[in-house]
Amino acid sequence: MSLHTPPLQQSMQYFLNSRLLKAVTAFVLALSIWTIAPAAHAYNNPDLLPDKPTNVIDLAKTLTAVQEETLSQDLSEFEAETGWKIRVLTQFDRTPGTAVKGYWGLNEKSLMMVVDQRGGNILNFSVGDAFYPLLSRTFWIELQTRFGNQFFVRENGEDQAIIQALDAVKFCLKQGGCSVVPGLPKEQWILTLVTSIVGGLVCGFAGHPRKEGQIFAWQWALIFSPLWGILFLAFGIGPVVTRTSEWLPLFRNFSGFAIGALVGYLTPSFNRSPTSET
Repeated sequence: MSLHTPPLQQSMQYFLNSRLLKAVTAFVLALSIWTIAPAAHAYNNPDLLPDKPTNVIDLAKTLTAVQEETLSQDLSEFEAETGWKIRVLTQFDRTPGTAVKGYWGLNEKSLMMVVDQRGGNILNFSVGDAFYPLLSRTFWIELQTRFGNQFFVRENGEDQAIIQALDAVKFCLKQGGCSVVPGLPKEQWILTLVTSIVGGLVCGFAGHPRKEGQIFAWQWALIFSPLWGILFLAFGIGPVVTRTSEWLPLFRNFSGFAIGALVGYLTPSFNRSPTSET
């Protein structure tokens, strides 16, 4: 007995398959249009370039007219003094794209800061090869994360993010290079203070006396010195002395280490059970 699909059932199955195919096709087309449409704004447009020469192209209107003029003049003076070419481009939904390179004549001694509000970090840098012997790649990453993050922008404004980042670059170029971004933000100093205190706690716990008549267990403190030394010296003191010459943050970190060591040294004495007399 041969099994055959009834004509009505075949028609229904064909109808459902065609409807399903059309629905999937419409969904794919809608999704592709939705995902591609926003990118259509980011096109190369040389018409967006100004007619007269300028060092700052503020398409996103991030700077005031006075700030833009002052910054452009300052960058011209800096280029005439040092030979380093620094340019600033702000954009939002439109950009001149690669046309800006020919407009400014960018080369290996050129730095272009691109400020775009659409990302999580508003600062991006196009760095010429001649910069890297003086300012390493880690320098640019730290510069971007310090001044371009949303917390800094929210508290200080986008204009200050641009100005302070450029000031750091110009300062380092004038003094022949930097391994880190100069200046010690409050958040970073608090982190160094915390690591200094933790390092002191480890040193104090390690040096707690373990024998009768022993005042400080130097051997144990030396055994744990790689741990508390890294916390205090590498993470507590190093970031401070490499970023600022001020003595107050350094004094506070030393004080934090001393207090942490004292707390760690005295704490075990509170937990010891009294010895019984015989």
